[in-house]
Amino acid sequence: MRWTPNKVTFLRVVVGFAAVCLFGRGALANLTAVGLTVAAIALDALDGHIARKKKMATPVGAQLDILGDRMIENVYFTYFAVVGMVSLWLPVLFFARGAATDFLRGPAMKAGYSGWGANAMLRTWWGQALVASRWSRGLYAAMKCLCFCYLGLELALTRGPVALVGELTADVHAVIRVGAHVLTWMTAAFCLVRGLPVLVEGWKYIAEGLGPASGAKRASSRSRFRDAKTAAQEAM
Repeated sequence: MRWTPNKVTFLRVVVGFAAVCLFGRGALANLTAVGLTVAAIALDALDGHIARKKKMATPVGAQLDILGDRMIENVYFTYFAVVGMVSLWLPVLFFARGAATDFLRGPAMKAGYSGWGANAMLRTWWGQALVASRWSRGLYAAMKCLCFCYLGLELALTRGPVALVGELTADVHAVIRVGAHVLTWMTAAFCLVRGLPVLVEGWKYIAEGLGPASGAKRASSRSRFRDAKTAAQEAM
């Protein structure tokens, strides 16, 4: 079977959901879930590598990659909120931020722009650095992986009757909990920072869509989109 970036994205989502299904089912299942979590994050890097290496990047593929990110982070944070390990406001924040940025990406996609790449919707240097650069995307993926693995290991080692570590003092539990809160809210803060350029620059695409000259602009943008899509298909 020929592996494509979209197939890797689908596999990543399946692996992430399998990991969350294993959490809370025993110490060994929790540790297996942590391993699957690392695999899911690694697959996130692999689909981008395949897209660049084999020149298979497409606007639709970029949107599917974003959708995979949303599904993974929302299901993890929702689970840990349900079991009381993180604040309920954390998944709410991630969902609201994702909904807002994806809403603003919609008009940009219709205008022929993509999430990143040569035809990216973000035009400012700071917007491209925070959202589209490899260091930013890599750091964000690493922070989420560390956050999910930390919470998963805490679940496996210290919580429930099948915890791998015996009785811990209240001070040790407090330190572990502080570490969890620091990691999760640092990840949430970086998530918000990465969303700011989309929120700031995305409104101009809505304004263009409402403006009197939007028809000509949309026609020109659709032509650029068709050319980019044709080039991508020829590269495949």
